[in-house]
Amino acid sequence: MRIIVLFITSLILISFGISEDEAITKVATSAANWLKIDNGVRGISMGGAQVASGRGLSGVYYNPSSIAFIESSEAFYSKSMYLAGITHNTLGYGTKLSPTDYFAVHLFYLDSGEMEVTTESSPDGTKEFFSVTNLSLRLAYGKQLTDRLRVGGALKYIREDIFTAYMQSFVFDLGSNFNTGIYDIILGMSVSNFGPEVQFHGSGLEIPVADTTARDGMLSKITKKFSVPLIFRLGIQKDLIGSEDDSVNRLTISMDGINPIDYTVYGGVGLEYSWRNIAFVRGGTRLYHDTAGLSLGGGLKWSMFEVDYAYVNYGILKETHQFGISLNF
Repeated sequence: MRIIVLFITSLILISFGISEDEAITKVATSAANWLKIDNGVRGISMGGAQVASGRGLSGVYYNPSSIAFIESSEAFYSKSMYLAGITHNTLGYGTKLSPTDYFAVHLFYLDSGEMEVTTESSPDGTKEFFSVTNLSLRLAYGKQLTDRLRVGGALKYIREDIFTAYMQSFVFDLGSNFNTGIYDIILGMSVSNFGPEVQFHGSGLEIPVADTTARDGMLSKITKKFSVPLIFRLGIQKDLIGSEDDSVNRLTISMDGINPIDYTVYGGVGLEYSWRNIAFVRGGTRLYHDTAGLSLGGGLKWSMFEVDYAYVNYGILKETHQFGISLNF
């Protein structure tokens, strides 16, 4: 019981124990901020509180050890109508290799949509269009070490394209999920986006120079290197009504403390009600987040199929809608 108390205390401290001055010094100090966009429909509807609650492919963004809950094989697809006309899609497949080993492939793709190029001489547009695209391809491995402890890791290839400039790199995720066996409490932790600093390249950074030794008469601007947004998550899940083995009614609460390297520390709280493991109603909110607020959602499971929906209110930025479908076979 002592370890549970210590864990909850630590969670509260990292979720709420940051000063405004500390927050200001961290904001906008990394590249590839799209890596912080939630992309699991169930997790999105529960305020992003999924590091202990994530199950299967929909939870791999928050904690790679979630794939160690796949019963046999799973395929997953989701689509999000994000802010300002931006859309992002996820596609994944995971399978159980042995009684204790699991493997998954997970793709995330974001597209800003077309935007017109503007210049100093053509502030109203040049009739030339471009878009911003972001891609993350994840290979994940999970291991069930005991009946209570699961661990996982993922290697991610990331790429960002902005018109004719691009950035690419490899980063790692690590995570664990531990069922304490005490009062139906489950603990989770993960570290996401651990990797080297990144730098932009491409023809968009080249400038013509009249007098140069370069054979093509072009010189390339050298952009500054930035770190990617390393994220530390610590979470807890507890059944308030029923349990995982209860086939009728189950109400679960999840709480996460989230500490990104380039942003204020914030939290997430979510609830999920399950009826006979067929119908699901979810809700949550983010604590001390500057834009994301109330989130709602639900799901239906029938035979091998499950469909899910999530809604998030971003205040003055309006709302987002996410849809997902998974197949377990």
